[in-house]
Amino acid sequence: MRVTFYGVRGSVPAPGPQTARYGGNTSCVEVRLADNSTLALDAGTGLRQLGNKLINEGRASSVHLLLSHTHWDHVLGLPFFAPLWNSENHLIVYPLANDAQERFQRNIFDDIHFPVSVNDIPAKIEFVKPETNEWRVGSATIKRIFLNHPGGAQGFRIDDDDGSSLAYLTDNELGSKNAKISIDELARFADEVDLLIHDSQYIMADMPRKLGWGHSVVDDVLTLGVLAEPARLALFHHDPDRDDDALDAIGARAKSWIKEHSAETELIVASEGMALELKPR
Repeated sequence: MRVTFYGVRGSVPAPGPQTARYGGNTSCVEVRLADNSTLALDAGTGLRQLGNKLINEGRASSVHLLLSHTHWDHVLGLPFFAPLWNSENHLIVYPLANDAQERFQRNIFDDIHFPVSVNDIPAKIEFVKPETNEWRVGSATIKRIFLNHPGGAQGFRIDDDDGSSLAYLTDNELGSKNAKISIDELARFADEVDLLIHDSQYIMADMPRKLGWGHSVVDDVLTLGVLAEPARLALFHHDPDRDDDALDAIGARAKSWIKEHSAETELIVASEGMALELKPR
């Protein structure tokens, strides 16, 4: 399994010289499976660059899109996903967190928010609703779990047939008093994956002002890492006001902490263009 980050920022794009090293695009991660199937995790502004790459490499004909939810920062890149504008391509969108979120396709392509209507998109767009919370895509088994986020969100676990695995848990608030799912349940869901990507938007200094906003404090993400024991733990969905130097400091502190408490886990701070090859342990 090959994983490439195209957007790692949360809430709103944050381009500029102060965020150039980690990147300012919002959530989008490419997962290429052992059988070369292409998955896109979320459709933030990073999806635009992913689409360009897929076209250049001749891999745009079939793309599987897993959406955590449909807040703007996770779907804003969809109209600019170049494969949509070719009738030979096929985009398969998997289940949304709830029925209300299905309105997003009309809200984006409605002639008001974007000049092209949903009915005028050349590519075939297919919405799939698996009957269970586990289904197959290419050479992988996909599982989903509901997360703690206003309006609803879901996370995914991808287990490839070659033994490699990934868990994608973003827009999730660990430690919330009103949590619908506990940190222990999430740890079991992500147990010993090769890569755990988790929302890490806040630090303790942001609290309690941002309590209940649906994002996690880095300290809680590290605790989840100790419980789940992934080979790699990626801090993700960075705050738009967090510049590169601040993320460097967060990463240094987090790496030191995880080394002391979970020596088998490698801590990384996700950045645009970062590419990882996942190998089963």
